[in-house]
Amino acid sequence: MADWRIRQASTADVETIAELRAVVLRADLERLGRYDDQRVRQRLRDRFVPAHTWVIEVAGAFAGSVALRPAEDAHWLEHFYLAPHLQGDGIGTAVLRGLLEQCDRDGIRVRLQVLRGSPACRLYQRYGFTVETEEPVDVFMVREPASAGAS
Repeated sequence: MADWRIRQASTADVETIAELRAVVLRADLERLGRYDDQRVRQRLRDRFVPAHTWVIEVAGAFAGSVALRPAEDAHWLEHFYLAPHLQGDGIGTAVLRGLLEQCDRDGIRVRLQVLRGSPACRLYQRYGFTVETEEPVDVFMVREPASAGAS
């Protein structure tokens, strides 16, 4: 696995993350007949909150992002993108594992939304996410904290 680190995002990161989002989601959105070059970027801009977002860097360079947004009954895992040339190297898995370990320690449920048919579904299922609802484009998943039900 490459040398990587995670840092708090800033408002200056929004366009870089929006560009990566367009690249990462393009194939799935095109497959679903939903790709719009402008909309894919604007949706990130509209929902970007630096306080809940982290930037993934590999060898000091931007490589991806992830957000964990607090909500009433769970945290939402959002904006989890990794540059295509780094996918499959274990970085995304390590980032996800770290976030979920923290949520487990805090007893927090995690929810996410993923595009139907996305390979990311398999990663999330390996980490205990289950399908809560499915829509024509999106799949909503949930993961209870690992300590739930433990005595």
